[in-house]
Amino acid sequence: MAKFPEGKYLATVKIGPKGQVVIPKDVRDMFGLNSGDSLLLMADKGQGIALQPYSYAEAFWSAVKEVKDSDDK
Repeated sequence: MAKFPEGKYLATVKIGPKGQVVIPKDVRDMFGLNSGDSLLLMADKGQGIALQPYSYAEAFWSAVKEVKDSDDK
């Protein structure tokens, strides 16, 4: 396996018969992902597919709500 710069990783993965993709252990460790964690899948035909830990989405929506609540005052 090639050595990548810290915080970077490149690999190929296969889609299984049930549409599942295995996230390599090095990447799970890099992002602190564990079995049972939720990920947010974002897809755009022109941009591609991205996965983010669900906690990123929670933080984003909390920040949006705070701004909206302050605008409503």
